[in-house]
Amino acid sequence: MENGKTIDVLNNLLQIINDRIEGFKDVNVEMIESHSNLKEEYDCMVQNSYKMRTELSALIEERGGDLKNTTTIAGGLHRAWIDVKNSFTFDKSESTLQNVIFGEDAAVKAYEKALDSGDLCAESSKIVQDQLQELKSSYHKFVSMEEEL
Repeated sequence: MENGKTIDVLNNLLQIINDRIEGFKDVNVEMIESHSNLKEEYDCMVQNSYKMRTELSALIEERGGDLKNTTTIAGGLHRAWIDVKNSFTFDKSESTLQNVIFGEDAAVKAYEKALDSGDLCAESSKIVQDQLQELKSSYHKFVSMEEEL
């Protein structure tokens, strides 16, 4: 396994987590307030995202890599689409949940692809696997909330 490939994979995941953080900033506050059980979960997910970013950044720096501490173009386009879509949507709670689920699903797939690539060292694989479990848990929580609507 090549160190440069490991750094590239980790940087891609870092950008995914940055997309997640930006996406959570755009979550409709009214939706959070209308679901009493969501506020604590949401705050926890935001904090977990910052923790994930810190862990990925440390792994990249430990391997001598330069951080790509930006978001992805696809994530930016998705957030712009959400803004346009929400301006025409009556039920912002349902729309917001659908968008969060879409984003969480994309993050899960990116993490699975990273793990399947074979480009991660053992330490990186362990941290990425742990983060994947957190993302899957978040995804399932949001799907459950959507089903309750």
